Amino acid sequence: MNYYAIEPEVAGGWGDHTDFTRTPGKGTEVHRLHFEFEGWLGDELLESGGCFIVTDRLAREIQHAHLTGVSFDHVEVTTSDVFEQLQPNCQLPKFEWLKIEGGPGRDDFGISSGPGVVVSERALNLLKRIGLSHAATITPFEG
Repeated sequence: MNYYAIEPEVAGGWGDHTDFTRTPGKGTEVHRLHFEFEGWLGDELLESGGCFIVTDRLAREIQHAHLTGVSFDHVEVTTSDVFEQLQPNCQLPKFEWLKIEGGPGRDDFGISSGPGVVVSERALNLLKRIGLSHAATITPFEG
């Protein structure tokens, strides 16, 4: 099976209510995610600071397809003043925190040492069908 590295759309960043621990040599562990939107182009997979969120619709599709390497959790979603000025009539869908736990090149979703996420070809096909047109890059993964 082929695998691909994706750098998803970045539509905002961590909000003030994000709870995390930074441990030297081990990186950052996020315990509670608050995602604050600055703008949104419409993709259903988004990333900020190593955390990923997906629309509720995409979360259901991932579960229905039995894709491996992920679990879901609650994410608090808010919009910034900039978002309200630039997209005042935008109604955001419900989002879920996509926790990627799989191995790159092994599971349908995995994290490698580079930026973004590594997905299997079947996961990529699902993402493209649901909505992934503003990802910064999609390149073959060379594990």
